[in-house]
Amino acid sequence: MKRSKQYRAIAELVDSNKLYTVEEAAELVKKTSTVKFDATIDVSLKLNVDMRQADQQVRGTLVLPHGNGRTKKVLAITNKTEEAKAAGADFVGGAEMVDKIKDENWFDYDVIVATPDMMPIISKLGRLLGPKGLMPNPKTGTVSLDIGKTVTEIKAGKVEYRCDKEGNMHISFARVSFDTQKIIDNLNAILTTIVRVRPAAVKGNYITNAVIHTTMGPAIKITFAGR
Repeated sequence: MKRSKQYRAIAELVDSNKLYTVEEAAELVKKTSTVKFDATIDVSLKLNVDMRQADQQVRGTLVLPHGNGRTKKVLAITNKTEEAKAAGADFVGGAEMVDKIKDENWFDYDVIVATPDMMPIISKLGRLLGPKGLMPNPKTGTVSLDIGKTVTEIKAGKVEYRCDKEGNMHISFARVSFDTQKIIDNLNAILTTIVRVRPAAVKGNYITNAVIHTTMGPAIKITFAGR
């Protein structure tokens, strides 16, 4: 792939053979953005898991200490409408919201949260919501009796993590405009969580590769020494 002169100059800042500490990588990644906008910073992990096996699934959610710089639009489908509104949900309603999605093909939101009593009617939208990753799910914390807490956490920076079928995981966790300590805190929160949820069935090395990078920026390898 032919790279621009600017990209090649920035890539020279990164030693592709070095494993950087979280602190070193957080400081360096801010210098490697090649775009004019406030670029997203992602962490990409390769895990030694077989996602075909039920006992090796790695999936869940966590609340980033400083959010990821993106405010998500939340649709709350619940009968606890006042609670959801007070927590900051952008759209709130009951069965009429399901009808709106079905009849108008409406997707002007990023996340759907729901109380368990609403799931029988929401499940009818499986073919619409499933492919878009919008179906509420207890495993991702988007189905809950405490709808106010759920909305508050998402607005505060709750993110989902899960491996694809090849064991790869990608999480957007910061912006280039964040100060270095916030990047460090968010990244440490992710790494600590991923290590904590290591499946007991996994033998040998668990995390085989880990890098952070900005939008269109070079990858910076990070070490897991001490974790």
